Amino acid sequence: MTYQEVLENARKRMAPRCRVCPECNGIACKGVMPGPAGKGTSRTFQRNVAWLGEHVKLEMDVTGGNQERNMEISLFGETFAAPIFVAPIGLIPYTYTEDMTDRLYCDAVMLGAKAAGILAFGGGGPKAENFYEPLEAIRENGGWGIPTLKPWAVDVVKERLKEVEAVHPFAFAMDIDSAGLPHAGLANPPMLLKTEEELREIAAATDLPFIVKGIMTAEAAQKALRAGAYAIVVSNHGGRVMDYGLSTAEVLPEIRAAVGADTKIFVDGGVRTGEDVFKMLALGADAVLIGRPYVIAAYGGGAEGVQLYTEKLKAELKDAMTMTSCKSLQEITRDKIRLV
Repeated sequence: MTYQEVLENARKRMAPRCRVCPECNGIACKGVMPGPAGKGTSRTFQRNVAWLGEHVKLEMDVTGGNQERNMEISLFGETFAAPIFVAPIGLIPYTYTEDMTDRLYCDAVMLGAKAAGILAFGGGGPKAENFYEPLEAIRENGGWGIPTLKPWAVDVVKERLKEVEAVHPFAFAMDIDSAGLPHAGLANPPMLLKTEEELREIAAATDLPFIVKGIMTAEAAQKALRAGAYAIVVSNHGGRVMDYGLSTAEVLPEIRAAVGADTKIFVDGGVRTGEDVFKMLALGADAVLIGRPYVIAAYGGGAEGVQLYTEKLKAELKDAMTMTSCKSLQEITRDKIRLV
């Protein structure tokens, strides 16, 4: 199977909600909810893609020689093939089409990511099975994955953390911004906004590294870190929780400046290519999460499609590193890009 065949298969299986556009930018699917669109006018989704593409440019420098390019990254005591992870996405048949179930999607991204040497985050949703199906997929994948909990009441989170610990994942995440999703009101138990004190209580309830997803300001980042987060994810939930917001690429540099060089920062939103990965790293991220394109890859080719898309990203990242004379991820610094 080729990646082009993956896209062609996905286009048939995901119609009419997702058109598998040449660029996944939120324009053609504007207003399609349930579906892949952003909230409201989809402006935040569109800005994620457009700002990164239009305003962040690579500085070409081919004087660095023909050394090998090392894309490996060490996190959670493990070394991964590239700083690329599958973002958490749930409610697959509700959001896209019933041609794929949540469990089939979880299996595809967990297995495909592992085959490519990276990790997938498990998704979630308003019902209990939306938590347990990704967790079971991670269990069957030997713990190779990261479950994502919803921002339930702290006592509910603590109970489910016991079940998370039993599958021995690398870490766990919480997408705290999911309380703003259109279907949040359907959740049982309810999804609730979190305070710094509640995040601290959650972090203290387990020895697993805690990743707080849904950070868009320096102040929010500092709160999460004070609460004991291992890492933060700069994310606006792909534009699905707030209209007329800034892009993640715009706020990433100020968040990095506020938290310092040692904090682990992941970012999602608008990352489509290996060049986009390079840009986000140069802006201050340690790694990226990618969502919608991995859904397309899973619909189009299952685990093989996920692996193929990942290998495509890795090849593009390697090419960007070659054309900017970066031998390792540590050399992808701010001077390797220009904001225009």
